[in-house]
Amino acid sequence: MEEKTLIPNQSELRKEYDEYLRVREMVTRDLELRVEDVLAALNSRPSVKGRVKDFPSWYKKYIRILKDGNEERPLITDLLGLRIVCPFLEDLGAAEALLKKHFDVTEIERKGAGYSFKEFGYESTHLLIKIPREIVERRGDPGAKTAEIQIRTILQDAWAEVEHELVYKAEFTPFDDPMKRKLAAINASLSLADTIFQEIRNYQRQLNGELGKRREAFFRKIEEATDGMLFRGEEAEGIDFLRPGDDGDRPSPVGNTSTIDDLLLNALYAHNRNKFGEAIAFYSRILELNPDESIASLIYKHRGMAYFAQSRYQDAIDDFSASLKLDGSSYKAAYYRGVVRSVLQQYTDAVGDYSLALEINPYQAFCLYRRGQAYYHLGDFPQALGDCETALSLESGNTSFQKFRELLRSKLKM
Repeated sequence: MEEKTLIPNQSELRKEYDEYLRVREMVTRDLELRVEDVLAALNSRPSVKGRVKDFPSWYKKYIRILKDGNEERPLITDLLGLRIVCPFLEDLGAAEALLKKHFDVTEIERKGAGYSFKEFGYESTHLLIKIPREIVERRGDPGAKTAEIQIRTILQDAWAEVEHELVYKAEFTPFDDPMKRKLAAINASLSLADTIFQEIRNYQRQLNGELGKRREAFFRKIEEATDGMLFRGEEAEGIDFLRPGDDGDRPSPVGNTSTIDDLLLNALYAHNRNKFGEAIAFYSRILELNPDESIASLIYKHRGMAYFAQSRYQDAIDDFSASLKLDGSSYKAAYYRGVVRSVLQQYTDAVGDYSLALEINPYQAFCLYRRGQAYYHLGDFPQALGDCETALSLESGNTSFQKFRELLRSKLKM
């Protein structure tokens, strides 16, 4: 006797689907907000999109599962779904780890992981999570126990959308080898672009880290030179600025030193390890490549900072002046030139430089502080106090500013 084929009643299924729809929408929205909150720990801030599978898609999958498995009641696990779209490849693993930490993950599938370079198909990580009990208690039973979360990069998501329209939705499977190669080439190009974006991101992070170290060391010398003369009566030339770096034995980065980016990274590595002569040589090589004015202005500024660290003050002034000439909006170059002139006790010129920097950008608390110091050395205590008070209005908790104000008030007998 033949087994009777199970034929679903579409009208009844549609009615059941509609009865649950409102609750499913609310549960999906709650899940979306919950996932956004969990992913807030990531600096890249991926986007999160929730959706309830519409009835035609749900019914089509229902029939397919019924046909393949002959189940009396097919279980569709992605009725409620969320898609996380990340800027970079590194975010995929970080997002997955956070989801595993905050949700009950019952299944993980990595789509596309087994494709060879000759094949096409979108890559995506799919997590099946249990819908949290508190959401069900608040919103009601959505008629589903799980929700699916897909994690992709922006480019993976773009490919998935196009593939869905060209292949899945249209039920099209290319038989022609040239067509297959075209689709595979597009997929490979997007995968390569994702890899390159990640490499650029890693390089950017490395470069920013080196810039931060260099800036910190430079500001430390400024404080030792100018604050020392103000509060301790020490001469700038009597301070030992060339202390060895904490990681001076760390090897320089390896790269193609004919490119400006790699030359700059090598220069910053040397600079941050107090190898100032080596850093100056790298900066000079960049300038020999005749970069455009904005880049040249930046390099002159960096080289000037290296000269300053070597106490080659006139060379530093020349480089800061060159930077400012190429980029008239470079308020930092004007400020740094003022610092060097303050160290040389050329206070009138220093006031001019600080004033120029403040004309370009008036919201510089430390520039106001340094100009106030220059006024102090010129004997103009009221002007110095005015600058100090303005600096404190920008950074009220700065103890150096507060200490300077007390010194000025004692001079003015306030």
